[in-house]
Amino acid sequence: MNVAAILFAVAAVGGLVMAAMRFGGRELPPMGLAVVHGLFAASGLVALVVAILGANASTASYVALAGFVIAAIGGFSLFAYHLRGRALPINYVVIHAAGAVISFAILLYAIFSVRG
Repeated sequence: MNVAAILFAVAAVGGLVMAAMRFGGRELPPMGLAVVHGLFAASGLVALVVAILGANASTASYVALAGFVIAAIGGFSLFAYHLRGRALPINYVVIHAAGAVISFAILLYAIFSVRG
């Protein structure tokens, strides 16, 4: 699960940069940044699934996974806006980010509660 957390953390940095751009008035982030953000997040999701399947995972791990899947659906929605050249809706950005941050906090709880 540590690898998943690191991948999600890198994705979060890109997400923060894109959110700051959007809140600063820019309608769309650079496509490259959006793609890299998505690739790191998707890699984190795959790493989390592999970690959960390969171990006796806690309930918190499954809750984090479910949250990240929901955040990913929101990310796909935002990316669809991006592909059509439409401004990213700020409320979607906030909801997507909130879901990802909450899921990340739950993932960290799952990781550190196992270690005692």
